[in-house]
Amino acid sequence: MGFPGTWMTESESVVYRVVPKCACSTIGQIMYYSDHGEFFDGDIHDAVGGMHKWALEESQDAITRNVQGHESYAFTCVRNPYTRILSSFFDKICGIQRNGRRYRGNLVPLLIQKYGIEVGGDDGKQDFDQIKSFRRFLLFARDTIRWRRPMDPDIHWSAMSGHVSTYIVNGGRYDNIFWTEQFNDGMQSVLDNIETPHSVDLANIPRFNESEGHGPKRAHPVEDYFDDLSMHLIYEIFKRDFDLFKYDFKDPSNKMPIGEIDLDEVHAKLGQ
Repeated sequence: MGFPGTWMTESESVVYRVVPKCACSTIGQIMYYSDHGEFFDGDIHDAVGGMHKWALEESQDAITRNVQGHESYAFTCVRNPYTRILSSFFDKICGIQRNGRRYRGNLVPLLIQKYGIEVGGDDGKQDFDQIKSFRRFLLFARDTIRWRRPMDPDIHWSAMSGHVSTYIVNGGRYDNIFWTEQFNDGMQSVLDNIETPHSVDLANIPRFNESEGHGPKRAHPVEDYFDDLSMHLIYEIFKRDFDLFKYDFKDPSNKMPIGEIDLDEVHAKLGQ
């Protein structure tokens, strides 16, 4: 299986396991800048040079050697499951992607037909019931994860622990897992532990939110989208994420972590 979703600087100063919808665009740009002294011109996910990525065949041997030998500092970043899946819904389901099309071609028409989801117009107008549609989307997300129908689970709403675990089960070990909600502190803790060709001043780094503007704005507070049933579905899908990464399942309005991440616990429970 190797190390899917793993990025590494060309200088091998640091290794990062991407978790979708968890500041990965900003992290990738910081890594690129730390090697080259400039940001990648475009979406860092599209870069096919200037950085090692597992998706690039020519990078796989270098990543495998480094990760299995734990030659570089390794980290990842996680996010509150409530806000992460909301972000996935508005970006991937309601939004128009950067190629000018709906995400995954016929996915949205399928959801409209089978689940009664509304997504608004292609002009991004909020002319639909966001709460009702989101709760129907959760049924779809649960179906993909539990029964793998009507399709396999998508990386943007599958559990973070699943992404994080592939790095561990294939022989990697994390030195740091930090929260999107405390991004500057977490990213600084990574930079403090590595040496890079170019220094990075986080205070002057822009946020590269590549999904910004793809879809309609969220019209309600986070907690309004989650009734008892939808909270039950969220816990069914993301129980391990809440437990390992110390988020508050009982209060969707609280996006902040409620404890410290125990790296030994993460490795023990995700390495099986």
